[in-house]
Amino acid sequence: MLERLQVAGAPKAQGPYSSAVRAGDFVFVSGQGPVDAASGKMQAEASVQEQTRLVLHNVRTILRACGADLEDVVKCSVFLSDAKDFSAMNEAYAEVFGSHKPTRTTVAAGMVAEGMKVEIDCVAYRPLPA
Repeated sequence: MLERLQVAGAPKAQGPYSSAVRAGDFVFVSGQGPVDAASGKMQAEASVQEQTRLVLHNVRTILRACGADLEDVVKCSVFLSDAKDFSAMNEAYAEVFGSHKPTRTTVAAGMVAEGMKVEIDCVAYRPLPA
């Protein structure tokens, strides 16, 4: 069973995609940028650390709406506009995830929005209640 979700309290999808898709016991979260959910505005002036914290806050909001949380994340993909921001992003990322360490890929890539320094997507494993 597939369930496509648009989550209240998270930034609205900016295109023809779902914020998240639950596929059985897995939750796939679309790439999230540093967008303030309340205003819908990109936080372009924020540092990469501030953007990373906001992105992971948005990811957590989506996961919680799907019955999961950050400790259920098994895989993240991190996209940076500048590879030089890796250490700063990594510091904020480690702060948010704590001792839970999902697998991860990090790449430097062009971003779709001006001022976006980081984008993160993830896959979480959260069995459905029996």
